[in-house]
Amino acid sequence: MNYTALYRKYRPLCFHDMVGQEHIVRTLQNQLKTGRVSHAYLFCGTRGTGKTSAAKIFARAVNCLSPIDGEPCNQCEMCNAALEGRSMNVIEIDAASNNGVDNIREIREEVKYPPAEGKYKVYIIDEVHMLSTGAFNALLKTLEEPPAYVMFLLATTDPQKIPPTILSRCQRFDFHRITTECIMETLEQYLEQEGVLADKEAIRYISRLGDGSMRDALSILDQCIAFYSGERLTLEKVLDIVGSVDDEVFFSMADAIGERNTAACMEMVEKLLIQGKDIGQFVLELIAHYRNLLVAATIPNPELILDMPQETKERLKNQAQKFTPEQLIFWIQDFSKLQGEMKYVSNERILLETQLIRLCSTVVEASYDSIAARLSQLEQKIQEKTVIQVVSSVPKAEAAEKPKPKRKPPALKEDQKAAIDSWEGIKESIDDILLRNKLDRVELKVKGEEDSNLYLVCDYPALKDMIEKQIDEVSQAMEKTLGKEFSLRTISKEDYTMWYETTYGSPEKMQEDSEFESLLGSYFPEAEFQE
Repeated sequence: MNYTALYRKYRPLCFHDMVGQEHIVRTLQNQLKTGRVSHAYLFCGTRGTGKTSAAKIFARAVNCLSPIDGEPCNQCEMCNAALEGRSMNVIEIDAASNNGVDNIREIREEVKYPPAEGKYKVYIIDEVHMLSTGAFNALLKTLEEPPAYVMFLLATTDPQKIPPTILSRCQRFDFHRITTECIMETLEQYLEQEGVLADKEAIRYISRLGDGSMRDALSILDQCIAFYSGERLTLEKVLDIVGSVDDEVFFSMADAIGERNTAACMEMVEKLLIQGKDIGQFVLELIAHYRNLLVAATIPNPELILDMPQETKERLKNQAQKFTPEQLIFWIQDFSKLQGEMKYVSNERILLETQLIRLCSTVVEASYDSIAARLSQLEQKIQEKTVIQVVSSVPKAEAAEKPKPKRKPPALKEDQKAAIDSWEGIKESIDDILLRNKLDRVELKVKGEEDSNLYLVCDYPALKDMIEKQIDEVSQAMEKTLGKEFSLRTISKEDYTMWYETTYGSPEKMQEDSEFESLLGSYFPEAEFQE
């Protein structure tokens, strides 16, 4: 007998089996019991939350010959045909691979004919947001004036991409992420049915890895059971399978960075590599650890936010007392930037070790401390209401004669402004996923009034070289979106910033000076500010 994956084996067959979506289940059951069903439904939510399962259950329920309290009986001929995939009344369509106008036109032709048996002909369209614009327009006509016997069940993970004209004609249901506790309880039931022994810590960790998705949690559990067949499932075994790291490592790493212990940080990285752990996954989980510390440090009742054992919550509270919220935010931002850079390097270890050495160095901490000290002094002076007089060391006569080297940036031309405003849409229109990911770290800028080129400002030189090789694809996407051809050039962010500051001055510095003067002026109206 062929083996069936757990997420397929335990797919809900009725609304009662669904987990964590009580608000949706109750509404759909009431509609079925009262006969007030709509012609179009839109199920939204992240992956693995039960959208497609709910659609299949609902499709069986509306045609069931013996419904039971808003549930399909799963015993009659109509239910069995749908469960076995041979029903002519339930048509499942994957919009990811059937996203053209012709596919939707076929549906428009089919809906002209009523079902041979049963009340409704139900179309389940999964990942509906991937339909093309033309396909949406073709579908709109059917949604506007559908036959009484036709029902559409649309499922999507990205409702923002669906046209408003489609959204307004559907009843929308938002599926919530399933909580760790709900996933954990469900996994325990399935493990008992499978006859598999597992530690509670292992089940909890798998539930956390599911990240709100029951399907993801079941897939991870299936993998762990297969690898350790016949053995008790422990947390250590789960960590080995998924390549994750024990929480103890993150506590130790945070302490080492806070104490500027470079040697301890490097030793931990070495152990991770010896154990075969994934560096990218480690950085991702380290960011999550700093986030948990920030929650513990800033929220009066972190227990309501942190989804973990009470013992771990207490450890987080104790460790959070060692750091300021500003430090935690700084580390989160720094490691988040590191995670983005890891996509474009071949040796992640070197990048991580360089980052740890930099964070443990006295230069970074001194810079942070000096900024904090200056802010503290400023706050103290403001509280004391000291009148501050800013006087230049340059004589007034000389200052008056010195011309201002800065000028304001020119206004953008209409076509340039349209291109910059449409940049996000231009990136989305590119089919190459890798190129789209690279362009997430690229900005569209201009240079001066006389320069008609548009510049792709890349975060770092290596990215500039990669974009240069595919600039034709970007140009074609821009021309397709805007209906006009533009001249594109690539430039690194460092070079563009240098040119901009040389020509117009530093925008950050000008903004800081203006805000600082306004702040002091609001406290000290009589203070003199001299250039």
